[in-house]
Amino acid sequence: MGVLLHISDTHFGTEQAPVVEALVALAAQQRPDVVVLSGDITQRARPAQFRAAQACVERLGAPVLAIPGNHDIALFDLWARLTRPYARFSAVFGADLEPVHASPDWLVVGVNTTRARRHRHGEVSAAQIERVARLLASASPRQLRVVVVHQPVAVPLDNERHNLLRGNAQATRAWAAAGADLVLGGHIHLPFTLPLDGLARRLWAVQAGTAVSARTRSGVPNSVNILRWGAATEHGSHSAPARALPDGCCLIERWDFDQRERAFVHTGTATVQPERG
Repeated sequence: MGVLLHISDTHFGTEQAPVVEALVALAAQQRPDVVVLSGDITQRARPAQFRAAQACVERLGAPVLAIPGNHDIALFDLWARLTRPYARFSAVFGADLEPVHASPDWLVVGVNTTRARRHRHGEVSAAQIERVARLLASASPRQLRVVVVHQPVAVPLDNERHNLLRGNAQATRAWAAAGADLVLGGHIHLPFTLPLDGLARRLWAVQAGTAVSARTRSGVPNSVNILRWGAATEHGSHSAPARALPDGCCLIERWDFDQRERAFVHTGTATVQPERG
């Protein structure tokens, strides 16, 4: 069974040390095949913040696919923003801002939805939509086909609509037609799994909260997602007992940081069945 750890909006510079340690412990317990980091890795794109992020991800014990968020472009250093907006990100996570992870269980395609000219809002271009669709169309039937963006392609609340990714309707139509199963994102620090209907095939938007920062929303703790895919029996723990993975299904587990236990605990699971054929 494949295991993917989805973390987002770590905002290093505002991280909480006990939550960082709990995240490292969770990764050691769950042993993911890949860690997906869907942007806003730092609070203000400062070199020391990227170094702190690097020190953390190196302890997670798995390959990391990272894309930038709007906070990963220098806000107050105008010269850096205009001339080399991604230099500090690239020094830690590599020059490829749209990385791809491929394995027998996973095809994970990163998309850089940030723009140096914008402070917050993201967008996806026609060229990016086409590139992702080509990669998705090449996937094997066994692979779960995952696209990673920063800003959400869907939201559950009307008052969050201003945070939507620009071009989301065109992107989800094209990616669903090309075989996408999930679109992972962050940005709004609100975890949820939302089905998108009215497309060529059903697609799910999967959002993660803020993984380790103090910038949590009211009533929403630090949280991460664990995705399980493939026919096998998962390993149990004190907070997530062993159970069989339903055939052809992906489990999307939400894990929240519990202040009393000083650990991430399993708080809910969405079971989705990707369409094949």
